[in-house]
Amino acid sequence: MNVKSMASIQEKFVRKTGQAGPDYSAGVASPRADWEQASKAAEANYESGVQAGIAKKRFGKGVTKAGTAKYLRGAQEKGVARYPAGVAAGAGDYATGFEPFRSALASTTLPPRRARRDPGNLTRVAGVVAAMIRTAESQGR
Repeated sequence: MNVKSMASIQEKFVRKTGQAGPDYSAGVASPRADWEQASKAAEANYESGVQAGIAKKRFGKGVTKAGTAKYLRGAQEKGVARYPAGVAAGAGDYATGFEPFRSALASTTLPPRRARRDPGNLTRVAGVVAAMIRTAESQGR
């Protein structure tokens, strides 16, 4: 079978994908199926796939195959540039998601602080942990 070189395939991938922004936007705006409904309908398939991956130890194998060098290269070449814009774009969602936890912390009354290294200070930690667990569970998490 006659197959193009990897360099040719790679070049075409970058060129065509780089021009696909409008197609991507149109697909997101007018999907064939509602994302939420389709995702919920696929939950059993997701669970099955995750369990199969766990059974075959695919996560660790993928990490080993990629290696630290690939992770670092991707983080430096893509992540550094995208991180600030992604954080800015998600600021409203962050605030919405964190607000119940902020409110829980603000309304938590902690026992008095004790002397440094006093094990009794752990009751303060336990109070924060309990508030966070209650809030997470009340949010369905």
